[in-house]
Amino acid sequence: MSLAELVIISVKVEGRSKSEVARDYKISRYWVQQLVKRYEGEGEAAFTSRSRRPHSNPRAISLDLEDQIVRLRKDLSKKGLDAGAETIRTHLQRADVDRVPATSTIWRVLTRRGFVTAQPRKRPKRAGTRFQADLPNERWQADVTHWHLVDGTRVEIHNIIDDHSRLALRSIARPTTTGTNVLTDFRAAFRRHGFPRSVLTDNGAVYTGKPRRGGRVALEIELDLLGIRLHHSRPCHPQTQGKVERFHQTMKKWLAAQPAPATITALQHQLDRFMRYYNSVRPHRALDRRTPAQAYAARAKALPAKPSIPVHYRVRRDKVDNGGVITLRYDSHLRHLGLGREHHSKRVLALIADRYIRVVDQETGELLRELTLDPTKDYQPLGRKPGPPRKT
Repeated sequence: MSLAELVIISVKVEGRSKSEVARDYKISRYWVQQLVKRYEGEGEAAFTSRSRRPHSNPRAISLDLEDQIVRLRKDLSKKGLDAGAETIRTHLQRADVDRVPATSTIWRVLTRRGFVTAQPRKRPKRAGTRFQADLPNERWQADVTHWHLVDGTRVEIHNIIDDHSRLALRSIARPTTTGTNVLTDFRAAFRRHGFPRSVLTDNGAVYTGKPRRGGRVALEIELDLLGIRLHHSRPCHPQTQGKVERFHQTMKKWLAAQPAPATITALQHQLDRFMRYYNSVRPHRALDRRTPAQAYAARAKALPAKPSIPVHYRVRRDKVDNGGVITLRYDSHLRHLGLGREHHSKRVLALIADRYIRVVDQETGELLRELTLDPTKDYQPLGRKPGPPRKT
C-alpha cells in the first residue's frame, strides 16, 4: 500500500478531516487535498505514484537542433570521419549555432536516437604509459602501412607525423617503399617543416640496418650527418609508436568510405584530400579539440640537438701489416681495420667519406673491404671466424 492510498482511505472511508490526516502523516494539507481531488476524478488510479518530472524544460534543445545533430552524425560517419559527440559540438560551433549544447547533451541525443551502442568497459588510462613531445619538431614518428587498389593490388603508404601536434607531414603511396624512397620523403619534409630534433621508427629494413649485420641504411647516415637522433621501438612493440599507428587507423577508416582507387595516382589524390582535412579541419581530442595545424603553429619549433657536421672526405695510403690490418685515425682515436692475413704487405688505398670506408688494392684496384666504421670499437673485425682462410 502506498502513502497516497493510505491518505485517501483515511479521508474517504474513515471520514477524518484533511488537516488531521496531514498532521498525523507529516505531509502538507495541500497534498492531501490534491490526492482526494485526484481520487474523485480518476478513482483507484490515484493510488499509483506519479513522476515528479516537469512537463516542460525551458533549457531543452529544440527538435530542429536534435535533427541537425543526427544529420552531422550520419554525414561524418558516411565519410569515414570521427563522429563523436565532441567532434559534432565543434562542427556546431563552426556553423554559428545560437546555443551550442554541451557534449553530454549531444551524447544523450545520440543515445536516445539509437546511434550509440553500449560497449564493455575499456582499459583505464593508467593501463599504459603515455608520452608526448613538448614541442613541435621535437620528435617525428614514421611508419609504413598497406592498402589495396580496386583490383586487389597491394600498395604501401609511408606516413610521417609530428609527435607533439599529430600534424601529418607526409603520406605517400607507392608499390613498394624502399630506403631511397624513405630518404626522399624525409628530405621533402625537411624542406617544408625544418629539421626535427629526433625521429622514432620501428626496426624495418628501410629505417635501420642494425638487426641485419649491423650495417647502416641511407636514412641513418643522413640523420646522423644532420645531427638528428634516430630512435627505434622495441621489436614487436608497436605501442611505442602509438601516434602514427593511430594515424594509420584514422586514415584507413576514411579511405574505406571513399570509392576504391584504380591507380596509385588516384589513391595519392585521396591521401592528399585526407591530409588537408586531418591537418586543418578535424578537431583532435588529444589537442583540446584544436586541429594539428593549430597545435603545430602554437609553439616554437625544436631544433636538432647536435650541430650539423659536413662529410669529411680523404684518401689514406697504407701498407697491410703481417696481421692483415691497417690503421687510420677517426675522432682522435687510432682505429684498426682487419683485411685478412692473405693481404699482408699489400699497398692499399683507403677511400674515406666520414665513417664509410672502401679499401682497394693500390696496384690492381681490387676492392678488399667495404665498411661503415663503428666509432665505439677500436678494432673493426671482418666478421668471420678466426684462423687461416679455407682452401678452395
